[in-house]
Amino acid sequence: MPPEGYGGTEWVVKHLCDGLTAKGHDVTLFATGDSHTPAKLRSIFPHEMPTRIGQTPYDARHVGFALGEIDDAGDFDLIHDHSGFLVVAFSRYIAKPILHTCHGSFDEIAYGFYEQFADAVSYVSISDYQRSLAPPGMNWSGTAYNALPIDGWPFSTDKDDYLLAFGRICEDKGFHVAIEVAKRTGNKLVIAGVVQDWYRDYFEARIAPQIDGEQIVYAGAVSDEEKRTLFARAKGFLFPILWPEPFGLVMIEAMAAGTPVVALRNGSVDEVMMDGRTGFVVDDVDQMVAAVGRLDEIDPHACRRSVEERFSVARMTATYEALYAKLLS
Repeated sequence: MPPEGYGGTEWVVKHLCDGLTAKGHDVTLFATGDSHTPAKLRSIFPHEMPTRIGQTPYDARHVGFALGEIDDAGDFDLIHDHSGFLVVAFSRYIAKPILHTCHGSFDEIAYGFYEQFADAVSYVSISDYQRSLAPPGMNWSGTAYNALPIDGWPFSTDKDDYLLAFGRICEDKGFHVAIEVAKRTGNKLVIAGVVQDWYRDYFEARIAPQIDGEQIVYAGAVSDEEKRTLFARAKGFLFPILWPEPFGLVMIEAMAAGTPVVALRNGSVDEVMMDGRTGFVVDDVDQMVAAVGRLDEIDPHACRRSVEERFSVARMTATYEALYAKLLS
């Protein structure tokens, strides 16, 4: 924490630890040893291993280490779990109250898991839309939107002449659609993000052949500083999401930079975006093409205010504090 590359959940956990410790809470973060946090850091693995995410032996070692440390210490009030499925699955053997944030979508596999463990722990959704797709009977405590530290995020009204598409490069994120929109509108498109091994076929077949280094530019897996500059200087951010995204942190990253978003109506987009104020929410590629021509109608300051008012670290921290108090009452 934070991740060197892509990692929306990891950034959210980092910001939450920052917010909680700043308010005087005693927080222990279980993450890799190269993490940077004001919380107490405990780890079994010395370095981040993004290629091991989701691999059961590594997840089990991490979770087993954390739960062992918590049990040995004996003085924790509660466990806030962001790790996936293992803590929930074995929660009946854990004496401490557990709050589990659902960061993913309720696909077929996840749906069956949460259906089986619907009342095992207290759950938090990251959007009301995400919760609407969950199995019935889950023990929901509330919704806590993801957040961004607005004070440390660049803001600019002076934009360069390019559109931006950013994130994990896969078909679900619609990068091929972003390229189509750029070509149909005659705009330069900068694509940035990591190409993970399991999505390389998509990149090689659908994206790489269209990269010409002039109109369609691939910037690679950029650093955090480079990412922030790209967001701040873009005249518009394209978010042609093709799956039921439970939140979409990149939307608030763009808005915080004063960059309007043009997004396909899918997942939580309607909940995060304010159509006509922070960008445009559209239903198809034709509407996305038309919306690009209207980017100058959006006030960059309105985009920034939306993040300050709805998605600040202070607001997320306060929301989780209230959920903790509810769980412990």
